[in-house]
Amino acid sequence: MDYTYYGFRNCVGAFFEMPTSDARKLLPSHLEPLEMQHERSILALTCFEFTESEVGHYFEVVLAVIVPPMVEPGKPLPKAAFFPFCVGTSSEASRLHAIERWHLPHYMSDLDISMTESGDAMEVTVRDGDTPVLDFTVTKHEYAPTKNLYNAFTVEAGADAKFKANIYMEAPHSEHEEENGSLTLYEHAMTEGLTIEDVNTYPFREQWYQAGQQTFEPLLEL
Repeated sequence: MDYTYYGFRNCVGAFFEMPTSDARKLLPSHLEPLEMQHERSILALTCFEFTESEVGHYFEVVLAVIVPPMVEPGKPLPKAAFFPFCVGTSSEASRLHAIERWHLPHYMSDLDISMTESGDAMEVTVRDGDTPVLDFTVTKHEYAPTKNLYNAFTVEAGADAKFKANIYMEAPHSEHEEENGSLTLYEHAMTEGLTIEDVNTYPFREQWYQAGQQTFEPLLEL
């Protein structure tokens, strides 16, 4: 089995309540949103600074809808399952790699993505030239060494093919539900599937991985 490895300096993520009506429009027909409460689903934002990969150093921001995980015999219970509906990166090479290998949908221009650590917070800003895309902040809690499994579901554009990737995150990990972070979304092609005024501006869950490794198992066609 051939695995794909990515080394990262930091990875921060946060979960925000969003309208289930938006989630259903963003998801393919074979996936259902995981609801927090009636008609409120989950928007996940994740940002990486990758330092080791087949395509060099780059930043990546992922916008995803949380869906129920796929439980498999002999594997740990996934910590969460994602359907990424738009990915942005700082380099063309990283986009082409992720589209070809993982069938991830991308915004097809280089973005200016910054991750600025200040005290107990990581501030993420995403800009498309002079146009703002989003800003979000994640705060830290206690760290513990972890190896967490996640599912990522993707589809092949223009085809009926459906896929699942098992992703392991191995690094010191901080997670909490203190609602200390924040989110600002702007009108942009990356956010056009979201009713911005109906997405919560604070997260109900925040995660921070310090330097570590992301491992992908080979893509499984469903």
